[in-house]
Amino acid sequence: MTGTSAALTPPADAIPPVRHPDAPAPGELLGAHYAHCFGCGGGQPHGLHLEARAGEGVTVTAEFTVTPDHQGAPGLAHGGVLATALDETLGSLNWLLRVIAVTGRLETDFARPVPVGTVLHLEAEVTAVRGRKIYSTAVGRIGGPEGPVAVRADALFIEVKVDHFIDNGRPEEIQAAMSDPDQVRRARAFEVNP
Repeated sequence: MTGTSAALTPPADAIPPVRHPDAPAPGELLGAHYAHCFGCGGGQPHGLHLEARAGEGVTVTAEFTVTPDHQGAPGLAHGGVLATALDETLGSLNWLLRVIAVTGRLETDFARPVPVGTVLHLEAEVTAVRGRKIYSTAVGRIGGPEGPVAVRADALFIEVKVDHFIDNGRPEEIQAAMSDPDQVRRARAFEVNP
């Protein structure tokens, strides 16, 4: 890959991101936004079970262990699963801005294979904001937070209203999420990628 596409490059009038005053504190585990999310939910037996933590500024760190259920080529993580891990980590950034946003574009580069059994360490940050557009970047490393880069991504998220999910999701799941008595968990259920 020769670089990020123009759609992922913040325009000149984009502004630096600002962490919301009510965002989780640095080091705080963000937890699953929805129990049945393939990326972070505990209700998905073959999901990634990705765990993200708030970082400093508008950053998050996350990790997940590549299991045999995540392989593509024998013994190696499927590229789509790695892209999902990056997307899930990037999506977690929106919790620090306290907005509901969906993936508009995700550009992923694969630098090296990721073997089954590897713990993939991910870091993501928001780089700029312009109106409803949120520009962000992420990197995944093997062998530890300072290990070699295996995957990286640039993304554009678009802020949406909760109606985006209510109008397009399955009514049973929407109603279950809206009925959750835990206000934080109810709000987080709609912090998802389409």
